[in-house]
Amino acid sequence: MKRLVITLLLVLGVAQAAQALEFRSVKETGVALYEAPTLTAKKLFVVSRYYPVEVLQSQKEWARVRDATGGIAWIPSAALSKQRWLLVVSAQAGVRDKAGEDGKLLFTVPKDGVVEMQDAPQAGWVKVRHRDGSVGYARITDLWGL
Repeated sequence: MKRLVITLLLVLGVAQAAQALEFRSVKETGVALYEAPTLTAKKLFVVSRYYPVEVLQSQKEWARVRDATGGIAWIPSAALSKQRWLLVVSAQAGVRDKAGEDGKLLFTVPKDGVVEMQDAPQAGWVKVRHRDGSVGYARITDLWGL
């Protein structure tokens, strides 16, 4: 009985942690990420429009975020969009006409390129849209921001 209770608590904890992931994208080009939640803090780097980040914490007008490399910084909350863009982290992501390796290759997106998430991932694939309007399915293992 004790083992069952511990197992249930662990499962609930994992489920809550999975639900807690919140990804956002940067609204505009040239947004600085800071070491602390103030404009007078040291600027760590600048990110481009559509760059996805994971929101770890929000406080007042700032969000503490993690990027695809694991770096943690602060960004003004107003600079973030709820629109879901995904970053290509493999050498290139092939986008196909249907979910699966047997789908026709429509186009590829190079490393560090972005695509907009259209639907929730299913069976290792996610429906995406390129900025030019092309739509297809990419493997989730090629992408970050899910």
